[in-house]
Amino acid sequence: MQLSVIIVNYNVCYFLEQCLRSVLRASRDISVEIMVVDNGSVDESRNFLPERFPEVRFIWTESNLGFGKANNLALQQAKGEFILLLNPDTLVPENALATCLAFLELHPEAGAVGMRMFDGRGRYLPESRRGLPDGWTAFFKLSGLTSLFPHHKRIARYYLGHLSSEAIQEVEVLAGAFMMLRRKVYEKAGGFDEAFFMYGEDIDLSYRILKAGYKNYYLPSPGIIHFKGESTTKDLRYTRHFYEAMLIFVRKHYGGGFRLGRLVMELGILLRGTISWFQGLAWNKKRPGTTVVNWRKTGSPESLAELAGIPGEEIIWPTGRLGEADVTAGKATILAVGQAFTLGSALESIRKHPPLASLRFHLAGTAGVIGSDDPASRGEVFLI
Repeated sequence: MQLSVIIVNYNVCYFLEQCLRSVLRASRDISVEIMVVDNGSVDESRNFLPERFPEVRFIWTESNLGFGKANNLALQQAKGEFILLLNPDTLVPENALATCLAFLELHPEAGAVGMRMFDGRGRYLPESRRGLPDGWTAFFKLSGLTSLFPHHKRIARYYLGHLSSEAIQEVEVLAGAFMMLRRKVYEKAGGFDEAFFMYGEDIDLSYRILKAGYKNYYLPSPGIIHFKGESTTKDLRYTRHFYEAMLIFVRKHYGGGFRLGRLVMELGILLRGTISWFQGLAWNKKRPGTTVVNWRKTGSPESLAELAGIPGEEIIWPTGRLGEADVTAGKATILAVGQAFTLGSALESIRKHPPLASLRFHLAGTAGVIGSDDPASRGEVFLI
């Protein structure tokens, strides 16, 4: 078995459906097993997904084990020489898995690789690659200073904002939303530390991969879509969990520097709480956004046919005709992915022509349309 793909699901049934469809499209020429650990979901996942994906192995739990523990459960049973840890709210282009496998084969010093990530509007996600969070790095992140100085070498170190997102590069931390690693590296590093429940597991694992003598690499192409808000809602609870994860990391790896690290992170949490409070006041004054009534539907004929019940203009893309075209033309668009209009082609287009309006995705053969306009909040699903 060449590759084991492991996905932890929690109440994101229809996002996971499209994720699995994209993984199957991307693994057609790869010896692969796909494993989904469901962390006690109470949505339609248990009844809806297994009959649609008989080739996928589902592991059902009765409670939320946490991200690390759920991954370890599947990893104990995985048989692949390589392992891909993947979030359920992602879409993987057709050549993404082969690209990562080829890189690992050519670079024996590489313990793990991650991929450039874009949110549901086609915007680059800075957490695609990160630096290790010492006390001050965590403070800059929590206080919001990283957002104010996104390219400063020291202040933006958490997101490595001073480095180009367009180049292959050796980095310290990869995102657990998409991390491919050698099985022997995972075993040598010791797997996920289950003391981390929701955040920080990928930082800790990335660090232990480095300590095991390997390197972590970031690949800018082809990239993936990570809707993110489906698995992480950015609120004060998120800030508290993030703070606790950083606290565990500092205590575990920095030893004597823990007291200073804790002090600066306490200052960070206070500043972040204040900023979030004011942001909440500002948000309450905003008018609600407008709802899209007529979507511009673009893509492959077989995928567009499944969207017939959604009003809007249809634009069919013949095979090989995408080129440098702007597939959204500045309008709210559903990307209907299929044979002629691949996810890789769509992603390449929105990289070159960042969408100015809402973007949604539908992969042929799936039950709905998914998307997210804000990575800090829940996304949208409408069934067809």
